[in-house]
Amino acid sequence: MGDETTASGTIAAVVSRAGGSIDGPESLVDATIPAPGDPTGHDLLVDVRAVSVNPVDVKRRAAGAAGQERVLGWDAAGTVVAVGDEVTLFQPGDEVFYAGSIDRPGSYARRQLVDERIVGRKPTTLDFAHAAALPLTSLTAWEALFDKLRFDAESTGSMLVLGAAGGVGSILIQLVKELTGVRVLATASRPESRQWVESLGADVILDHHAPDFEQQILDAAPVGVDYVFTAQSRGRIPLFTKVVRPFGQIVAIDDERDLDLFALKDKAISWHWEAMFARSRHNWDPIAQHRILESIAELIEAGRLRSTLTRTLSPVNAANLREAHRIIESGRAVGKIVVAQPD
Repeated sequence: MGDETTASGTIAAVVSRAGGSIDGPESLVDATIPAPGDPTGHDLLVDVRAVSVNPVDVKRRAAGAAGQERVLGWDAAGTVVAVGDEVTLFQPGDEVFYAGSIDRPGSYARRQLVDERIVGRKPTTLDFAHAAALPLTSLTAWEALFDKLRFDAESTGSMLVLGAAGGVGSILIQLVKELTGVRVLATASRPESRQWVESLGADVILDHHAPDFEQQILDAAPVGVDYVFTAQSRGRIPLFTKVVRPFGQIVAIDDERDLDLFALKDKAISWHWEAMFARSRHNWDPIAQHRILESIAELIEAGRLRSTLTRTLSPVNAANLREAHRIIESGRAVGKIVVAQPD
């Protein structure tokens, strides 16, 4: 994408015009689209410098209708260029990071409007690429741990983390180890993913493809785990009934619809859904996400958390975003992939 808004009031963007395969000719295309206009109300107009790619990008792209042009992307870092008349948290020139709203045009465009109440200041110790890796996954992990499971500094016990080397798992492990006393049992099967989760602080690393996976969990937590975080719920309910202790808790972020949750009743196991876009979509206390991102920035600057960026592609264009989508679709991504404008 180009560096500036054109004189005709248009901007460079990467758009999706068809669903299905990432290799389809209209899946992601370089384009020129109308500029978003001046911000009003609580909106910021942001010059987007880097975007990270998440499973939600892939799902939304694949489900798109032919001929429906959409700007995807829900993770970004950039610089505020203008503010609405009700903005109090930021001013032009501020560097910010955010996940945005699923109901608005995304960050695969050079300029984007976003509500200040779901935006945080970019950590001063990170460049735009490393910052863009964090918002969506940090918000998801924080809400799962502290809103759903009600963790605090006094929390103890054991937590099984399925999908530990993925984007959310990579920041969740750090938050658990840095802000609570909970022990982390992380799943990873490949050497690179095992090494990654170990570097993030996981206490025990388990192979979720191993025939004795259930026994591995029970060897590490003989009375059953207290908590589960799962991005991989399909077919796992029988496992959860065996490895979660009575009155344990599970929080899930994936989109599995046909789950036999009644099977959890015998042990009075609680099931929580975490959906990071719920706050912005339903205007439910959106300022909470600003506060979360501010906390993440402080923890990064204090050296207590690190960015989960593992690969950067540049510049931001259709070819590089296609490659990032392919990596996410492979199911073998470790940490986060970011597509960034050159410095």
